[in-house]
Amino acid sequence: MTDAILLFLAAFVAAAVSGMAGFGGALLLLPLLVASVGPTQAVPLLTVAQLVGNLSRVAFGFQSIRWRPVGLFLSGALPGALTGAQAFVTLPKDWVVRGIGLAILCFVGLRAWKPRQFTPGPGALMLAGAVVGYLSGLVGSAGPLGATVFLSLGLPPVAYVASEAVTALAMHGVKTLVYQRHIALDAAFWGLAASMALAMVAGSWVGKRLIMKLPVRLFERAVGALLVVVASSMLAYG
Repeated sequence: MTDAILLFLAAFVAAAVSGMAGFGGALLLLPLLVASVGPTQAVPLLTVAQLVGNLSRVAFGFQSIRWRPVGLFLSGALPGALTGAQAFVTLPKDWVVRGIGLAILCFVGLRAWKPRQFTPGPGALMLAGAVVGYLSGLVGSAGPLGATVFLSLGLPPVAYVASEAVTALAMHGVKTLVYQRHIALDAAFWGLAASMALAMVAGSWVGKRLIMKLPVRLFERAVGALLVVVASSMLAYG
């Protein structure tokens, strides 16, 4: 029960972090999940929680979704997510933990890098989708990388959030099917997943309101520094 309460609170905080800083929520939650339930359960738990969170964002901005780039991105992302999820269930779990740590470091670095604006064509969208999908299936989240791709399209805020959420929702759905087939996901798992999903929806709602009151740039740096410390430990010790 104590672990369930801790993970509920952590999911709420992680979602609020993501709502305020624009990144880092899922990746901040992932190390705690690995420590609490192990990597075999951590990635499926995070996937289900994110599935519900993205579903709410899709519903909120459904009329603004840009379906053409979404379709191009998903044409690569869905096979990539399937391949990555299948690789996850077969890899040694100490290497999965190290892979999660490496992915976190890469995503934080990508966020800090802030590459120049470019508009990807159809081929680039499909290739980016394949990479994001594979990493998402393998380590549970590739949100910062996917967000970078959709930010480069220059979409209005609501269209950007809803369109990116559609792709994440589809990838998480594919991963959940693979994980459920190959990993024993019992009633306790689904109860914990439902609790975390509710916490993430509530945390996202709170985060959107707090962003107007806090120095976001300073907050982003603090979250990024914490992610680097945690990810470095995961990468070093497995």
